[in-house]
Amino acid sequence: MRYPILSSLLLATQAYANLSPRPQHLILDSDSSDPLIKLHKELVEHQSISANEHNVAKYLIAYLRRQNFTVETQDVGPLKSSTDPPRENILAYVGKSRKTRVLVSSHIDTVPPFWPYERRGDEIWGRGSVDAKGSVATQIIAVEELMAEGKIEEGDVALLFVVGEEVGGDGMKKANDLGLTWESAIFGEPTELKLASGHKGIASVNLKAKGQAGHSGYPELGKSANAMLIPALNALLNVELPSSEKYGNTTLNIGRVDGGVAANVIAEDAIAKIAIRIAAGGPDAVRKIVTETVKMVDEDIEVISNGGYGPVYIDSDVPGFESMTVNYGTDIPNLKGDHKRYLYGPGTILVAHSDHEHLKVADLEAAVKGYKALIEHALR
Repeated sequence: MRYPILSSLLLATQAYANLSPRPQHLILDSDSSDPLIKLHKELVEHQSISANEHNVAKYLIAYLRRQNFTVETQDVGPLKSSTDPPRENILAYVGKSRKTRVLVSSHIDTVPPFWPYERRGDEIWGRGSVDAKGSVATQIIAVEELMAEGKIEEGDVALLFVVGEEVGGDGMKKANDLGLTWESAIFGEPTELKLASGHKGIASVNLKAKGQAGHSGYPELGKSANAMLIPALNALLNVELPSSEKYGNTTLNIGRVDGGVAANVIAEDAIAKIAIRIAAGGPDAVRKIVTETVKMVDEDIEVISNGGYGPVYIDSDVPGFESMTVNYGTDIPNLKGDHKRYLYGPGTILVAHSDHEHLKVADLEAAVKGYKALIEHALR
């Protein structure tokens, strides 16, 4: 016996379901078998916040060996504690020749916090999806495709993936001990598929104030370190710093302020950590301005310099690419040598380090083509 009313309701329900958009979080990876998408997904799914890069390194070493690369690892040492997991740079190349003409490099660490891989239609979300596992995945696939096409051979290209880029560049600094030089080095960072023609420099400065602890009910018996820092920081927010036509204004960010132990205790110690993105000149000149400004407010505040570098020139002489300047720092100045230097990658820095870090599948696919073009240009 048939039930026409029930059948009609079922058909109507099915038609409505077919017409209604599926929730974004339920969209499946229809191209999960694609080598590029699969590699990128595996990289993002391995949590690798700076100091904890070991698991993603193990995955990447195994992957590269399966693809018949010769793989070397370089111990970088713990970032914080000797009990932390091991940290290693990864050098991969074709055959036996570790000496190559071109280096292709990016970093495998990310900023905190970790949040997992998620596919939303044609977008891929997750920590490191842009910065910089998008570059890592597309660089590897680009080299694999060039090998398969017979366009590169032993002695042409090496891959270098480093730790610690987000926290001072200790991985790339250690890579200088590999004893290698290259004609060209292609670095991977999010550049919106454009060639970066340069990036700002950076200076790091800490301000330390030493007061005198006491009961907050009797402020005349102590001296607040917090109260010492506040006017000095306010003065720095209004100081004029160097600028340039290419990079714009030097900018100052008060990234972290710590002081005191409790609300009812006069703060004895306080510290402010400042990052300055340099558009002109060098770190010494900028730190001199900062020091003079702080000392004019309070002679007792200690100004501590933590290194840095001025604006970085980057080659952008490849036909077919748009160019741009970027405000963030990279590992480029940490790798010594007189090689040509290129900076390129998928995604935008404007979503990196955020809670909405993501990029489009099309950006990954375009970046593979872009890296192939850069490698072939460098080899010519």
